[in-house]
Amino acid sequence: MEPLIKSIEPKMLVGLHLRMSLNNNRTADLWKSFMQRRNEIPNAMGSDLFSMQIYNQHYFDSFSPNNDFEKWAAIEVSDFNNIPAGFDSFSLPAGKYAVFHYKGEASKGVEVFGYIFGTWLPQSDFELDNRPHFELLGTKYSNHSPDSEEEIWIPVKKKNS
Repeated sequence: MEPLIKSIEPKMLVGLHLRMSLNNNRTADLWKSFMQRRNEIPNAMGSDLFSMQIYNQHYFDSFSPNNDFEKWAAIEVSDFNNIPAGFDSFSLPAGKYAVFHYKGEASKGVEVFGYIFGTWLPQSDFELDNRPHFELLGTKYSNHSPDSEEEIWIPVKKKNS
């Protein structure tokens, strides 16, 4: 599984977010709440959804499934005008990403991320950059289906020589 290296411009996102850890995973609750109200968000750009994780700078230095992070369920918008009550905005900064196309069940995520962080990243010319990670969930995404497709976006920068 080889990624494409892509650069993105800043994006404006609107959605819901929760603090959680892998051991206290509240992703299903977050997405259920978001999906019930997503049509309230004006100025949505397309239908692709962002499943975003914001880790503190040292999250991966001493990794533990008990480390907490901020998880978002969001959609890109054209502006931050008229954000419905209960939703928050987030400005995703520009930057370079390693983009992995994944096809399969979401339950196989541990294996996929294990490969990305344990094999691909150490052998690549890149290191993690301290920006949000996200999965882009498009029309081919179907959570529990083996035919589900998504893009995994990992923030990277060139390794120091």
